[in-house]
Amino acid sequence: MRNIAINTDRLWGTMMEVGRIGETPGGGSHRLALTEEDGQARDLFCRWMREAGCAVSIDAIGNIFARREGRDPSLPPVMVGSHLDTVPMGGKFDGIAGVMAGVELLRTLNDRAIATTAPVEIVVWTNEEGSRYSPFTMGSQVFVGQQRLADMLAGRDVLDPTHGDTVGQALAKIGYAGTVPVGGRKVGCYFELHVEQGPSMMDADVQVGIVVGSFVARYFIATIVGEQAHVGPTPMAQRKDALVAMSRLVLEIDRIGRSHGPDGRSNAPHLELYPNVRGVIPARIELSCDVRHSDHASMLRMEGELRAAADAIAAASGVDISLRQYHEFGPVRFHPDVIDLLRRTATDLGYRTRDILTIAGHDAVPMLDVCPSGMVFVASRAGGISHNEKEFTDREDLAAGTNVMLHAVLARAGVAD
Repeated sequence: MRNIAINTDRLWGTMMEVGRIGETPGGGSHRLALTEEDGQARDLFCRWMREAGCAVSIDAIGNIFARREGRDPSLPPVMVGSHLDTVPMGGKFDGIAGVMAGVELLRTLNDRAIATTAPVEIVVWTNEEGSRYSPFTMGSQVFVGQQRLADMLAGRDVLDPTHGDTVGQALAKIGYAGTVPVGGRKVGCYFELHVEQGPSMMDADVQVGIVVGSFVARYFIATIVGEQAHVGPTPMAQRKDALVAMSRLVLEIDRIGRSHGPDGRSNAPHLELYPNVRGVIPARIELSCDVRHSDHASMLRMEGELRAAADAIAAASGVDISLRQYHEFGPVRFHPDVIDLLRRTATDLGYRTRDILTIAGHDAVPMLDVCPSGMVFVASRAGGISHNEKEFTDREDLAAGTNVMLHAVLARAGVAD
């Protein structure tokens, strides 16, 4: 079976066809979760999978499952998947690569008339990015029981909280409010291919990264409370400007990440400001921020520095700053048997490979709660940039990662006699 390989040109063609849905002037994709564009991409995926002979089902959070039956339907399926939604003005490869790898490996099995012992399922998870609805990896978290379905369906559009649809309303609008119960069934194994979203594989000239674990991260909401006042008459010495205090905190957050070596990461990517009008000194801000590191102790030190900086800035600025942790990610260790399988497969196929940690969250992480789970990274080119229109992974790298997925799936699902 080692001589079996996917069709590189066909894989690239499917990637580019999906990428044209919500295509941006800069060559990227703008396809936010549960928008019309997301619905169009879902429709295309479902059509392709039905044409490939798969049974397609949709669960109550909108996750899509395309099942290629095995000789023994009683066996739990081997799953391959990722997501179709993007961040605003994002790229054509993040998430989509993992889904299209699944589409291509099923087509390759069909081309060769290869029957597997266990079923193989390709899954599209709902709202992985978390750009329009919170939290990220929503569909997979509900699937494994980390989030309640009712809570997620009631979630509001964070980009338009006043007039935007809930998750449930948006699913109904695009036709993906499924009726299949969420989760509660066995999965034999889960594989996910993803672009690295960083430069390390490109810099090391590596084709396939075997994801063995993750960084550790803590996410916070920093609430800065000052005092609303007129921007003109209020003397500078009497101001309690929440935005000025927040600006100082953002600079400290950036400093903390830079001061903890090449694995240090710190971010302040989102804020909500009140009253956010001209003529009024800002009174209240909620700032999303996080600290990350490959080393748990280093992450804890970074958190300590963040808290100390918040206290010092609050005292110096005459405002109140509180930090509320709302999420923690990692340290994750992917299943050792899956890691070994992916590592051996990549080596046997002759690809340049190395072990790597994921710094971002992916659907493969929640799936660890219900089955052996593993990930393959392929190199991000264009300097490793991601969540950007310039995001790029070349076709040879995509083919290499997809071939690894194909052979790993065959190893776990088994080739029927």
